[in-house]
Amino acid sequence: MTKAAITPGAGNLWNRWLVYWHTEMIPHLRRNWLFWGGLMGAILLFNAFFTLAITVTESLPYRVFVVIKGDLNIKRGDYIAWRWAGGGPYKAGLSFVKQVRGIAGDTVTSEGRDFFVNGEYMSTAKPRTRTAEPLALGPTGVIPANHFYVYAPHKDSLDSRFALTGWIPLERVSGRAIPLF
Repeated sequence: MTKAAITPGAGNLWNRWLVYWHTEMIPHLRRNWLFWGGLMGAILLFNAFFTLAITVTESLPYRVFVVIKGDLNIKRGDYIAWRWAGGGPYKAGLSFVKQVRGIAGDTVTSEGRDFFVNGEYMSTAKPRTRTAEPLALGPTGVIPANHFYVYAPHKDSLDSRFALTGWIPLERVSGRAIPLF
């Protein structure tokens, strides 16, 4: 298509966009190809090893995390991102971020609706959701190999104290999450 074939002022949005693209964007991209190519390369490189996770609830004190994909060297106190198995109000595959408070070999106990990991109080499981649906208690006992008890300090957090979340198996973990803010 030549510039003569593009008629500025024709009034339709498509023609105005073509004029802008040919007169402004293509010359700009030609002049700044190194910058834009480098930026795209940096984004692709970042995305190969990292991703951003944003929490939309108040369950954690942080809202934005960098997830190190495939970093499965997880210790107590780390934050992890994992794929939701499905159930409740969330569809399967949605990413969640919580703090690891129990690892394989730790003992989870409950007294009533209070949950403990190795005798340390974690939180109290509420009996019902905000919409009055009953909530089943999460598992207790010794956490099996390659599983984690996840926690968030908010009273409404959907964490391992509820059966819907339970213990998180390693194969559903995307990576370790580093809080930014």
